[in-house]
Amino acid sequence: MIEELLIAVATAGVAVAVYAGAAARVVKQYERGVVFRFGRLRNEIRSPGFTMIVPVVDRLHKVNMQIVTMPVPAQEGITRDNVTVRVDAVVYFKVVDAADALVRVEDYKFAVSQMAQTSLRSIIGKSDLDDLLSNREKLNQGLELMLDSPAMGWGVAIDRVEIKDVSLPETMKRSMARQAEADRERRARVINADAELQASKKLAEAAGVMSAQPAALQLRLLQTVMAVSAEKNSTLVLPIPVELLRFLERAAPGAEHGSTGAEPTPEPTPAIAPLSEAYLKGRGDAVDAVEDLTGASVDPAPKPDDAGV
Repeated sequence: MIEELLIAVATAGVAVAVYAGAAARVVKQYERGVVFRFGRLRNEIRSPGFTMIVPVVDRLHKVNMQIVTMPVPAQEGITRDNVTVRVDAVVYFKVVDAADALVRVEDYKFAVSQMAQTSLRSIIGKSDLDDLLSNREKLNQGLELMLDSPAMGWGVAIDRVEIKDVSLPETMKRSMARQAEADRERRARVINADAELQASKKLAEAAGVMSAQPAALQLRLLQTVMAVSAEKNSTLVLPIPVELLRFLERAAPGAEHGSTGAEPTPEPTPAIAPLSEAYLKGRGDAVDAVEDLTGASVDPAPKPDDAGV
């Protein structure tokens, strides 16, 4: 009798152990347990820790409640200003209702991925190229709103959406580079023009000071010569301003006489005595007395014969 009782107790213990092993479940801290009994959803969501279910009757599904990072494949589209771009993004989302994530949608991760791709293509078509490149914060908020509306019905909350990269065609990159170069060149020219304006004002003030003191111009010229000669150049081209020549002209000793305007008196030309008639007659007789010593310079031509040739 005692042996039969011990066997019954042992059998019951084994059955309890088997039942406990089949019914025991452990839910981790970042998970929630959803129980289906004969295929019907139980209202109670199992919290983290040790829990029990009815073997064979209940099915426990664990849902991860962590934030999921899902990259969105690059989508190619045409912007509102007719530029072909290729944009990829990343979506951060998490499950807020484990029961809805299992019941309302077959695969909530796949559903969020497809929704993100279609929303990204829609954003590309509604935006300009400048917005995609410089105003991404606004586009990220628009993407988050487009994804969050349907995802709330699936028990999923969109935490954040970020546009990761925007790929442009090579021709567009060259055009943008030329535009940037032109803009920088324009700003450089404006800066140079402003500098020239300021320099001209300072030069005008300096010219006013030098016109009041002509010696200052000469001192400035000497400073320029010293600055150029410090470079050890073999040739020095020195421009002389007209004001310096005028200063030297005024400083010359004979400048006072020249400033009166009196013309110099020409020197007298020595007078030549007239020739007498006797002298002229004697010169004529001397010329007649000279014989022709040269003779005939050319032989006379022969006379033709009477008979002719």
